[in-house]
Amino acid sequence: MTTTLFANARLIDPVALTDAPGAIMVANGKIIEVAEDNMKAPPDAQVIDCGGMCLAPGIIDIGVKVSEPGERHKESFRSAGRAAAAGGITTIVTRPDTTPAIDTPETLEFVERRAQADAPVHVLPMAALTKGRDGREMTEIGFLQDGGAVAFTDCDRVVTNTKVFSRALTYARSLDALVIAHVQEPILSEGAAVTSGKFASLRGLPGVSPMAERMGLDRDISLLEMTGARYHVDQITTARALPALERAKRNGLNITAGVGIHHLTLNELDVADYRTFFKLKPPLRSEDDRLAVVQAVADGLIDIISSMHTPQDEESKRLPFEEAASGAVALETLLPAALRLYHAELIDLPHLFRALSLNPAHLLRLEAGRLMAGAPADLILFDPDAPFQLDRTQLQSKSKNTPFDGARMQGKVLGTWVNGHRVWDKN
Repeated sequence: MTTTLFANARLIDPVALTDAPGAIMVANGKIIEVAEDNMKAPPDAQVIDCGGMCLAPGIIDIGVKVSEPGERHKESFRSAGRAAAAGGITTIVTRPDTTPAIDTPETLEFVERRAQADAPVHVLPMAALTKGRDGREMTEIGFLQDGGAVAFTDCDRVVTNTKVFSRALTYARSLDALVIAHVQEPILSEGAAVTSGKFASLRGLPGVSPMAERMGLDRDISLLEMTGARYHVDQITTARALPALERAKRNGLNITAGVGIHHLTLNELDVADYRTFFKLKPPLRSEDDRLAVVQAVADGLIDIISSMHTPQDEESKRLPFEEAASGAVALETLLPAALRLYHAELIDLPHLFRALSLNPAHLLRLEAGRLMAGAPADLILFDPDAPFQLDRTQLQSKSKNTPFDGARMQGKVLGTWVNGHRVWDKN
């Protein structure tokens, strides 16, 4: 049994919501002791001097697209795993919007084998809620759950047939399965490239009202009241949706919500130069919406921050804004982008890691996401203040479609450990 002591650390504890000096002892892939002061290492232990840098639970990232099967040239499990490790992410929860969709036990088994062979981090796959993500017939949720699917989602495709969706929610409830949904009213959203308003009109781009998100959420909350399923909203990005979410939680519905890092740190004005790396789904919102959503994360109304990592090749992005593919890579930029909120004094580090690590672990019923004895030794060591200028060509991801290319950022990952084994070293 190998023992490692992380000494002279600044411990970020999302359970106790503390940020204080301390040390952690790790053995056999588990945390065995946490101390407020430095502790004495056993004679055979490896000692890692953290130099006063931040030591936190590894990030658990829900909603990562790995383009296997079907589009391996965009992202593979090997490249996504390296990118995750470099970004301090110790668990990626992958989306089923592949080609073909992950909607059968056979496809799920293929994904699990590739992930286990190629990725240095934990990979937990989600499966499609309906066959082919077409919204017409639900998948074999029970078989897929037995095969290892941790949640069921059609990703950015809304199941418009409420009868199909309600049946799927009812069946998922009978199996205690988690359903993740994208809340945008699909007819209003069709063909939209940006959020509607004066800025969209000045740029001549087709927009969608922020109310489309509220309408989609209201419908799903009604179905949730009817079925009682476990339900997670992948992204809440508008102020208008927040009161409905708050009421649903107050009324005792089994609902949680997330938000992508780009909607917390960018706004609609960033598309001014028609740069397609800023084309996302849902589109970037107003600054008022951004600030409202940041506050909702700080207050705990929005539970989870994720990367919504969506690799796209150069050909699909080098098109007119309306025609370009949506999405951005974010595995390596999730933490430094999130630290923008910390440096702006909008949220402290323990609350930030509550949304990045602890709450995703709670949602997926994992033991990770916390600094306590018995928890997996999935850890991240980082310098929150280290400045750098992002060069997208240096990203570990195969695709380089990041809106932060050339941006000045703060926060570097110094090391990442999965089950006590180091999987990333900045040196």
